[in-house]
Amino acid sequence: MDKPWLKSYPEGVPAEVPEPPYKSLLDMINHCLHKFADRPAYTCMGTTFSHRDLDQKSRDFAAYLQKNLGLVKGQRVAIMLPNVLQYPVALFGLFRAGLVAVNVNPLYTARELKHQLKDSGACAIVILDNFASVLEEVIAETDVQHVITTQVGDCLSFPKGAIVNLVLKYVKRAVPAYKLPTAVTMNDALRAGAAQDLAPMQLGYADIAFLQYTGGTTGVSKGAMLSHRNMVYNVHQGQAWQGGVFDKIDNLVAITALPLYHIFSLEANCLGILLEGGHNILITNPRDMPGFVKEMGKHPFVYITGVNTLFAGLVNTPGFGNIDFSHLALTVGGGMAVQESVAKRWQEITGKTIVQAYGLTETSPAAIINPVNIKSFSKAIGLPISSTDVCICTDDGKKLAYDEIGEICIRGPQVMAGYWQRPEDTAAVMFDGGWLRTGDVGRMNADGFVFIEDRKKDMILVSGFNVYPNEIEGIVSELDGVLEVAAVGAPHDKSGEVVKLFVVRKDPSLTAEQIIAYCRENMTGYKVPKEVVFRQELPKTNVGKILRRELRDE
Repeated sequence: MDKPWLKSYPEGVPAEVPEPPYKSLLDMINHCLHKFADRPAYTCMGTTFSHRDLDQKSRDFAAYLQKNLGLVKGQRVAIMLPNVLQYPVALFGLFRAGLVAVNVNPLYTARELKHQLKDSGACAIVILDNFASVLEEVIAETDVQHVITTQVGDCLSFPKGAIVNLVLKYVKRAVPAYKLPTAVTMNDALRAGAAQDLAPMQLGYADIAFLQYTGGTTGVSKGAMLSHRNMVYNVHQGQAWQGGVFDKIDNLVAITALPLYHIFSLEANCLGILLEGGHNILITNPRDMPGFVKEMGKHPFVYITGVNTLFAGLVNTPGFGNIDFSHLALTVGGGMAVQESVAKRWQEITGKTIVQAYGLTETSPAAIINPVNIKSFSKAIGLPISSTDVCICTDDGKKLAYDEIGEICIRGPQVMAGYWQRPEDTAAVMFDGGWLRTGDVGRMNADGFVFIEDRKKDMILVSGFNVYPNEIEGIVSELDGVLEVAAVGAPHDKSGEVVKLFVVRKDPSLTAEQIIAYCRENMTGYKVPKEVVFRQELPKTNVGKILRRELRDE
């Protein structure tokens, strides 16, 4: 296969990654926790766990699951936690007990939670008590037999932890009443597990590590089966792509604002930083932008991951420009297209470039990333990373030439085994030779750089012309006074569809007429929006990705 991207690789980045030294995430976790025992691993709200602390607590939790609950290898356990110290304890404990992790978005409705628990067959759940009332509504209709609850402050130092719990429950009333009579607290589980021996587990490449649910905005949510091979390889692919950018850094501090249960943060921060022996600073509530900026100012951070809306929020928050960015070595943007206007503002303030990356839940997720040594923002989503093949295809699987637009398809060791108990859905996205159809429309140039146009389902068809929302949004976001924007297709008698804009204003005096006039100056006529709707906020996923479908459905 022709691989034009290889000629564009930075020096030192290999075409293929060597076979990793670990046969499972369990092997990797055990090795790293011991190797980096005395280094800090996670900090949340002023409390720090070292790798040694994490080793001990995850061991105790694994022993509880194994001995007290009697769970056996391969059973599925749900984790419904935000970015708190309990998350890595629970996750690493599951693997040490030989179990499969089912990450659950804490903001799920009862209907969404019931579907995921039933579909995965989860037999147990670790849940923040803020969301336990939602579980109470549906638990009788699931296979969940064991509930382990925890409070935000449970792993924080005294007295802060107790104060946080009291404030959330009685002042902010953020913990609705619930009745789960057989529930056990995580702290009690850890104490019980500490008195038990842990039977060593053997996990291999073929074993499933995660059922990572995806596709909830395009139909019923499906569990991508991510094997230990998928995840171990992808973490090492990410490490190889960094080209040694962290090699000479003794104190690798990462700002971790994206939720660890999301595949991007899970791979890049939770597992990727573990491999480097680094230190994750957990941001439990990134929507509190002033608080987020204040926390960032406390740490000499080297690495930050984010999505466009997170970066946009930060650069528009007072005080962000006063942070010391002298240690910042790498900023990675993914999850959605990073808008050029946001990237430019980020570089003006921080002096650093946002490295745009691309991946899917189904690719564990990293697949295409820009070189980390780029000096300015690239509109490309990057090059296929080591051990990864990418082609642009027609709907019937025919490969297209350079710069022709079609569906982005990916092949590599990070591509999922398939969707859990959904062979028809798996067959719809996989084709000969292990290729995955991404559902994203894009092109590749002669140097191997890939450019994304849009999601196939988000494309707007105006009088037979394809209009890509990313392009429209990128142009409108450069207009002074625009904070956020989403473009969707609206039905039209004559042209089939027209472009409709939803805008969150930074400047309240900005008018729809000004926006449309700006669009007329900067884009072809059929792309110009016919309607502009102003909103206080736009609907988003748990990581801040704008939900165009919700806007279309209106």
